[in-house]
Amino acid sequence: MKTPQTAWFKKRPHRVTALALGFLGLVTVPGVGLAQEPAQPPAQQPPQAAQAQPAAPAQPEARRPVVSVTLEEAIARALKTSPQVAQAAGTVTTSEAAERSAFGAYLPSLSANASSSLASSNRLDPETGAVVSGSNDTYSAGLSAGWDVFTGGQRGANRRQAQAQSNSAEAQLTAQQSSAVLDVQRSFYEVLRAEGLEEVAKSRIERAKQNAEAAERRLAVGSATRSDVLRSKLDLTTAREALLTAETQCRSASLGLGRLIGEDGPVEAKPLDNLEPKPVPLTEEALVNEIEARAPSVLAAAANLRASEAGVGSAKSEYLPTVRLSAGYDWFNQDLGFAGGRTSWSVRLGLSYPIFDGFLREERVVRARTQASVSQTQLADTRRAVRSGVGQSLSQIRLSSERINFAKESVEVAKEDLKVQQERYRLGATTILELLTSQESLVQAETDLVAARFDYQIARAELEALAGRPL
Repeated sequence: MKTPQTAWFKKRPHRVTALALGFLGLVTVPGVGLAQEPAQPPAQQPPQAAQAQPAAPAQPEARRPVVSVTLEEAIARALKTSPQVAQAAGTVTTSEAAERSAFGAYLPSLSANASSSLASSNRLDPETGAVVSGSNDTYSAGLSAGWDVFTGGQRGANRRQAQAQSNSAEAQLTAQQSSAVLDVQRSFYEVLRAEGLEEVAKSRIERAKQNAEAAERRLAVGSATRSDVLRSKLDLTTAREALLTAETQCRSASLGLGRLIGEDGPVEAKPLDNLEPKPVPLTEEALVNEIEARAPSVLAAAANLRASEAGVGSAKSEYLPTVRLSAGYDWFNQDLGFAGGRTSWSVRLGLSYPIFDGFLREERVVRARTQASVSQTQLADTRRAVRSGVGQSLSQIRLSSERINFAKESVEVAKEDLKVQQERYRLGATTILELLTSQESLVQAETDLVAARFDYQIARAELEALAGRPL
């Protein structure tokens, strides 16, 4: 039976030689370097170089302390720093202002005005022929009010549209909050997944070191070949490479988590108390029906449909006349003072009806009806998408739960098998290849267990994001 290590070893025999030469180089290179130092010219290595080296600042002390957060802390901070959530919250604020404006259309408008004019006037006295100076000053003030008696139903349609848009904005805010929570949960779980893979890699390194020591002991007594030692060292190198990869992934995931919660550097995730699967509180059918009725995306699509239908009514209202009642009170005086002067008042009732406006009303009605049709299609598609997403998330939850159980069994079996192979190798009853194969099986089982646990957590987080609430 060929294992991945066997195939790799057979295809790359020069790798073993390189490793052996590299090991010898670690011993010989420092001595060679010391022997070559005096031969270097003074221009390439000035005398101050040895004194300048200790003055360099120590890098570990300059590093910023790594922030460590729980999942709840990460979610709370992400909701405050998410640009999408901030934008959705701003839309809610503007929608509420538009709703107040739509209600204000039912109230009368009131305005006040005041003005003054100062002017000089010169005239010629016909009797004396002299120029007589004078002034022509005026002062005025007024108060006017207006109220739309009838608008053809436009005010009611605009108000319904504003209310629907406000409801849609609130639903979109909930959806963006759920999306932000899902993003930070994914990032948080990826950090924990990478940390789990780090632990697996560290355990693999410890076992590889033990294998290398066992191979050295057997080689010393003549019960093993040089190939066993080289293979064990190759396995140790592979384990160290896996640890480096896991550390890099953990670093990247920590930086991603830091960005989501508003940190400039990496952020560590505090371990969760329980990673075991939890049962979903509702049946699949009941859960699908509840999420379809209460999902933020569905509520937002339904509100958009109501707003589009109200837009149709608003466009049709332009075919009806408008009636407006207005009144005003004015004061006029040529002297600066409230005493005297003249006053006037007026009341007006007017009707306005555009007979022809170049087909603008027809265009608005067509646009409104088209938007309502599109909104109806989007609502139906959103409902189907929610049902499909719930089904996929539930299937992934069930699959991950079964994988967790299988991975646990595989880990126990692989550990027992490795113990047997280690004892057999110690007694000389098996080869290093079989020992490494058992060790690789245990590493794969441990990796699968880590992956299955966090795949389950992510699938459950996706289901909660669809529902818009914890389950």
